[in-house]
Amino acid sequence: MDGAVSNSTIARARPTLRDVALLAGVSTKTASRVVNGEPGVSPSKITAVQRAITQLDYRPNFTASSLRRAGGRSAAIAAVLEDLANPFSSALHRALEDAAREREVLIFAGSVDESPERERDLVRAFTMRQADALVVVPASDNQSYLMGDVNAGTPVVFVDRPPVGLPVDAVLTDNHDGAAAAAHHLVRHGHRDIAYLGDLQTISTARQRFRGFKEALSDHGIRPDAANIVHDLHTERDSEEAARRLLTRESPPTALFTSQNLVTIGAIRALQQLGRQQQVALVGFDDFPLADLLQPGVTVVAQNPSEMGRVAASLIFRRLDGEQWQPRTHLVPTRLIARGSGEIAGPHRG
Repeated sequence: MDGAVSNSTIARARPTLRDVALLAGVSTKTASRVVNGEPGVSPSKITAVQRAITQLDYRPNFTASSLRRAGGRSAAIAAVLEDLANPFSSALHRALEDAAREREVLIFAGSVDESPERERDLVRAFTMRQADALVVVPASDNQSYLMGDVNAGTPVVFVDRPPVGLPVDAVLTDNHDGAAAAAHHLVRHGHRDIAYLGDLQTISTARQRFRGFKEALSDHGIRPDAANIVHDLHTERDSEEAARRLLTRESPPTALFTSQNLVTIGAIRALQQLGRQQQVALVGFDDFPLADLLQPGVTVVAQNPSEMGRVAASLIFRRLDGEQWQPRTHLVPTRLIARGSGEIAGPHRG
């Protein structure tokens, strides 16, 4: 090679307040007053500074006056998670925290609640505070808005859902094979009329699980009844109502596959209210607390959010330590845990 370096490999520095002032044609002090909302600046200059901020995608450094690590780092990693109240997000957050503690690094975390706007707001808030790196469980359908941060050298890892429009590492559950394992399990126990209760179809993991479920049934020559397929369930209440409708039909399914832990809990409530928990088989995707103490115990396809968090943290710290590689996807396998509900025999057993 002749030593030339392509533009795509050069990390662009973050715009500074001085850059904003130069572009707006004002002094740095005036630009600072606009950024900090101080009075005494003419409307025309405010407009010019705001236009420059938008054009440069300038983000104030709120930690500039605080003690920082060498290189301008904040000794903190930002985690943008789906819902910190959800057991999956909680376990993921704890794994990140444990790995960060070994490096004396803090974790900032927030919940996106399936809101693309909330995702962008959290990312912007954390990057404005100069976080070392980002771990993101996205809600938006395109994350190319983060390209500036990636080009500026901020390590970014996506967890649970793949990035769209952004070349970064991703740590994902093997959703397809996990859902397929659930379907195979129910068929082996004599079920052919298996209902699918799925999460929001806008979520890539939900689509992967449904595809794995359908393909596994196809392997057995089974085409699921369209009336047994319910999508866009994201709360316990929605799932409970959907399961009750399915189970009170003239020809109800003999088994349920629920593709997310909150959906599973809602379905269990419906089964218990109808007194059918010992007759209708159930396998849920995602484990949840006390699942083994119910009667029957709940058979689940368990993800490993702790391992996903550990892998994500390892990738982040390797990047921060200066390692470089082409971004790729890291798959973490699932495990089917048989506890009783998924082993209830169907009419075709034997």
